Order: sequence, then C-alpha cells, then structure tokens
Amino acid sequence: MISSRVIAFEEVKSSRVIDKNTKRLVISQRVEHRGIIHAICKGFADSLKGAIVLFYMDKQINEKLSSRPPSRTETHKKDTSIHSPAKHSNQQRESKVLKRTIQCCALNGGVFWASILIFECGLLPFLKYLLTIIFGHSPGMGVTVWSWTKPFLSLTFGTVWVLPLFLLSRIVNSLWFQDIADSAYRYRQGRPLLLSSVSKLVADTLFSILVQALFLGQGMLVSKVPLPPLGDILALVHMCLLYALYAFEYKWFNMGWELHRRLTFIEGNWPYFVGFGLPLAVLTQLPNSYVISGCVFSILFPLFIVSGNEAEPVTGVCDCPLKLFSPVIAIANTLFNKTIGPANRR
Repeated sequence: MISSRVIAFEEVKSSRVIDKNTKRLVISQRVEHRGIIHAICKGFADSLKGAIVLFYMDKQINEKLSSRPPSRTETHKKDTSIHSPAKHSNQQRESKVLKRTIQCCALNGGVFWASILIFECGLLPFLKYLLTIIFGHSPGMGVTVWSWTKPFLSLTFGTVWVLPLFLLSRIVNSLWFQDIADSAYRYRQGRPLLLSSVSKLVADTLFSILVQALFLGQGMLVSKVPLPPLGDILALVHMCLLYALYAFEYKWFNMGWELHRRLTFIEGNWPYFVGFGLPLAVLTQLPNSYVISGCVFSILFPLFIVSGNEAEPVTGVCDCPLKLFSPVIAIANTLFNKTIGPANRR
C-alpha cells in the first residue's frame, strides 16, 4: 500500500516537472516569435530612415569638414596653389549624397524610364493610329502591316537605345552608389577600414559578385516550386536578403568585413534583414518588365544605402540561422577551385 502511494506520488511529481518544462518551452517559443516579429518590423522601419537622413546628411558632413582644422598636407597644397580659387579644395571634398541621389533619379527615372514610357505609350499607339488611317479601306492589311512593324520597332528601340543606356546606367549607378556609400560611412563611422591586401580585395569582390549572381538564380529557381504560395514566399525572402546584402555590403566592406562574415551575419540575424529588404523587394516586383524593375531599384537603392549605414541590426532573436547562402557558396567555391585553382598551380 505504501509502495503504491510512493509510486503515485512520483508520477504526480514527474508530471508536474513535465508540465513546468512544457510551459517554459511554450513561453520561450512565444518570446522567440515576438522577437522575430519585432526584428522584422524594426528592419522594415530602419529601411525607410534613409529618406529622412538624406536631406540633412550633406549639411552636417560639410559643417564637420569646414570646422575641422586643415592638416599639414592640405596647408602645403593650399600654399603651392596660390593662383587657384580659394574654395577649390573644399569643393573637392564636399559631400554630395543628395546630389548623387537626385542624379540617380534623373538618369533612371527622368531619362531611362521616361523614354520607355514615351515609346510604348506614345510613339507606338501614334504609329498604329496612322496605319489605321492609311489602311482605312483595308483593315486586314493594316493589321498585317502593324503585326510586322511593331516587333521591328521594339527590337530596334531595345537594341539601339534601351540596351546601351541600360549598360551605361549600370556603370554610372555603381560609381554614384559607391560615392553615396563612402560619404554616408564617413558621416557615421569615420575613415573606411579596407581589407589588408589588394589581392584579397579583388578576390573578395569577384567572389561576392559570383555568390550574389548565384543567389539571384537560386531565388528564381525556388519561385518555380509547384505550390504557388510557398514558391512566391521563398522567392520574396531570397530577394529581401539579397537587397539587404546589397545595402549593407558597402558599410561592412568599409568596416573590413570579409564575405563569409557578412553572409554569416545575415543568416544568423535573418528576421531583421528580411524586414529591411522587404520594401525594395516588393516595389521591384510590381513592374512586369525587368528593365523597369531595374529602374525602380536604381531610383530607390541610394536611400537604402543611407538607411543601411544608419541602421543598427537587431541580433540574437532567433536560434536557427537561415542557411540560404550555403548552397551558392558551395557552388561558388567549386567554380573558383576549378578555374582559379588550376591557374595558380601552373
């Protein structure tokens, strides 16, 4: 009788311990879920700060530069260039974040995007209207002529205007993006800390470009998953992380972080970076044209560079890193070993 009571008591005691552990697990999961939601919302809010900081950043940077006493080298240059204007040296080092951002908007929105809209919404409808007037007596002939004329004009416009301007804008945008990132970094952090050697700098840049290209392809691949909601969500998460990497990479690169550290940091703190890249990922997916999507990206991306430089990512909210970059890193390592490795052994 006593032994049965002891057994019953032990069972009750063990069940209470199990209940306590279950409650602790449920509470910890709730706390983690709240932390993930908070990190996503914080990342989303931080991504929009660049639109505000942009308007007073140049003024504060230039005030710092004007109030800072000149160094010996600057004094020597000023003494040796007597015939040059007095403001020449100050103009060379003035911050032009807002100016570069306006230039990005003017090039990608005012020239590139506007020219496409004028061609597609103005010139093509006008030519179609002229053909209907010319072949008014024979509508079938007008439709036939237009079916040949429209593809020819679109191909000519894309080859002669869109493609060269697209490539040129990519080069110019990359230079302006770097200028914006460097000015924003000096405003908040100070002098950039680059990688230790030129060879390591070049290797890190090439490997980063390859990883980003493969990751973009991986995002396109997962979007083809047969389950439509799952494929769309996975593709959106990929684009959020990729755009967050784009925005923060300038800052981390100036801090001297190598690629593996940048990717590990994003994978370990993925909720924040998903929220940070969400606005840009959604806005660039709205247009049906890849070219128009590129225009939207180039117009908005300077704001995200500034936001990434100002942001302090939320860390440690999730114990499970999102290893989405691991497959493309493995593929990139294999490609590098097969191409650069044999060349080095020669």
